[in-house]
Amino acid sequence: YDRTNYYDTVPSNQLELALWVHADRMGFLLDVLDQKALTVQQDVVRNERRQTVEDEPYGLVEEALAHAMFPKGHPYYASIIGSHADIQNAKLEDIRQFFARYYGPNNASIVIAGDIDKAKTRALVEKYFGGLRRSPPVARPSVATPPITSERRVVVHDRVELPRVFMGWLTPPAYQAGDAELAVAAEILGGGKASRLYKKLVYERQIAQDVDASQNSQGLASTFVIDVTARPGVEARALEAAIDAELAQLREHGPSQREVERARNSLETALLSTVEKLGGDGLADQLNHYNQYTGDPGYLTKDIAHLRSITPGDVQRAVRAHLRREARAVVTGLPGTPVIDDPRVPKAKALPKIKTAFKAAASEMLNAPEPWRAEQPKAGPTPRFTLPQGETFKLANGLTVIHHYKPGLPLVSAELVVRSGSAANPSTMPGLAGFTVQMLEEGTATRSAPQIADEIAQLGAFLDAGSGADASMVSLLSLRATFAPALDVLADIVLRPAFPIAEVERQRANRVGELIQQRDDPETVAAVAAAGALYGSKHPKGYGQLGTEPSIRQVTRDDLVAFWRRHYVPGNAALVVSGDISRGELKALAESRFASWPRADVPDGETDVPAGTGARLVMVDQPGAVQTALRVSSIGVARSTPDFAALQVLNGAFGGMFSSRLNDNLRETKGYTYGIHSWFRYDRTPGPFVIAGSVQRNATGESVREIFRELEGVRDAPLPGAELDAARDAQVLSLPGAFETNADIGASLADIFIYGLPLDYYARLPAQLNAVTAAQVQAAARKHLVPERMTVIAVGDRKRILPQLQPLGLGAPEMRDNDGQLPHPRH
Repeated sequence: YDRTNYYDTVPSNQLELALWVHADRMGFLLDVLDQKALTVQQDVVRNERRQTVEDEPYGLVEEALAHAMFPKGHPYYASIIGSHADIQNAKLEDIRQFFARYYGPNNASIVIAGDIDKAKTRALVEKYFGGLRRSPPVARPSVATPPITSERRVVVHDRVELPRVFMGWLTPPAYQAGDAELAVAAEILGGGKASRLYKKLVYERQIAQDVDASQNSQGLASTFVIDVTARPGVEARALEAAIDAELAQLREHGPSQREVERARNSLETALLSTVEKLGGDGLADQLNHYNQYTGDPGYLTKDIAHLRSITPGDVQRAVRAHLRREARAVVTGLPGTPVIDDPRVPKAKALPKIKTAFKAAASEMLNAPEPWRAEQPKAGPTPRFTLPQGETFKLANGLTVIHHYKPGLPLVSAELVVRSGSAANPSTMPGLAGFTVQMLEEGTATRSAPQIADEIAQLGAFLDAGSGADASMVSLLSLRATFAPALDVLADIVLRPAFPIAEVERQRANRVGELIQQRDDPETVAAVAAAGALYGSKHPKGYGQLGTEPSIRQVTRDDLVAFWRRHYVPGNAALVVSGDISRGELKALAESRFASWPRADVPDGETDVPAGTGARLVMVDQPGAVQTALRVSSIGVARSTPDFAALQVLNGAFGGMFSSRLNDNLRETKGYTYGIHSWFRYDRTPGPFVIAGSVQRNATGESVREIFRELEGVRDAPLPGAELDAARDAQVLSLPGAFETNADIGASLADIFIYGLPLDYYARLPAQLNAVTAAQVQAAARKHLVPERMTVIAVGDRKRILPQLQPLGLGAPEMRDNDGQLPHPRH
């Protein structure tokens, strides 16, 4: 709400190019802005609204919360993206005036973080921005936010299956008294499994599917929001009563010292992990954030110091002052038909030649033309970089340990990886691997589930468990000072899980609830339907990670224990650690925590994959859906393919980048989508090739036609030299960005183990990518992107989209349900 961010993460030798681009936009965008560009982007942004608000589960409910908390006309009343009417009614002159008013250098701040020479960088900033004219002075908004003096209540219907309750309060602005104290309160109430609401509503009473609490800090007014999703069969009013009981306890008695310490530790770890990476929402963004709200970009140490000073009394006073029942808005989301205001665009009238109509005399331009700016800066020498290789050793029982030393921030991440994921599921028990790894956090021989959650949170650590196609993993992030005791917990849950029967039943109910929630998300439904269509019901890859409702209900404790005993053995596992810890320290910790893990036989590999099918149409009917979640997919290749480097370059050009052919066509040229992308999922056995995006409902058929046109195009002719260079450079020069954080490094090194790659794999990868030729890319496209093998999956309003798809020659649609399954035959 408070600022617009533009950011690039570029190789250090392209810094001047990035500055040239940003300065060119700031100084000269108005010279070329025309109605054609505006019209396309209006379509794009309306599609973004459909995808991120109207088709997003509870998106309309969350929007209604802001409407209930702020008056019309307040900057925070409308969602950032606006309504369809707002977007469509924007006129070219409105855009021009807004830009001229706010996009001047005197209303901007720039952060440049990374491998730079400060003096040279300052000179470049002066060169490109110093000559730009100032915009009129922009005063900070002075907007009064009226308090909520009596409870406001709203009910919103949405295409969801489970009720969700949102409660919102107006709270002090960012970095004002009470803001940080309420962030601590949010962590105590809803920050993970050790929080009060989770323990009471999810764990003990089992009336909630999930809970969350957050202090959303903003410049004019912050908001404190609690949201809780009901378990199947639970009414919203039961959730409300339970939330109110916990809030009353916190107001009356305040938090304990232990709760405050736990919340402070977790918030400090999360803050430090934010500045591990440079771009995006990392260090550069955080410095701009501090600069905007405090006037001090180096505020991090003060922020942490203030956080550490907060007491239980401070938290209680903030809760009593701001989280009163009469000062809140309550918005309840219920299953039903949503009300969506999505007017059709009126047929366009003939437009004047806009560039002529708006072309101003040189004296009236925002900035006078400077011929030297027309020349794109040349890149400096390509930076030399060495990607983390890690070093490895084995324990006597066969456990592989991979280590990378990364000093700097006092953080360590660890991943215990087991080389068995959903591909190792019996075809009759989809979801078993995910159910098993989820149970690890639910109790050991010496720790209960609440004790595990509390101990990890008290250490300021984060513990998570999950599974993919080829591996299951337990991940840990902690401060260096608390890594040893946090690793104790990780080792305990992997080596000594108890699988308590009560916890099995609790998790069974939770997974059924997750499956029900999954049905509300069209893109997830499309992914699950695609898996079933490509691999079939007799293959473990033919299902989503959760499995099916029957499989979840049928799995027994014995099945879970058997999977753990068969697959969780040291010879099938690796401990991957990256961060501020030496090899010697890690070796001692690994020996003391994992040496007792008994050696056992390593399980066999996964089953072969089907040969694939011919082109066909698969549909999931979601009446009333405002967009179509679209996938075009085929069975692809294994991670071991010799075509890996060529396929990476091919996919970058075809659909892997924002500037790719697919996205440029369907988003930038046609305006059919907010974004569309493609990727290969490289499993140990062939994974899928996927093209995915949500498209405008009335452009579903044309979008599929354009996708197949792009497939034919990339097969028929080699990439032109400039496009090949761009795709190749993007692959190579973005590699360092994939190793920014400890978790990034750990995930990459884990792949070394999962896929049996050599330890120097990443050191050799740049040369392999740089060697890819246009002929190799075209050969890979002809071999692997075969239109006749592509399955089209469309999740949307069947009545509206089937007539568009029938002329494409894909045959009668194969209908699947919202779990991605074929309908059961009637007997």
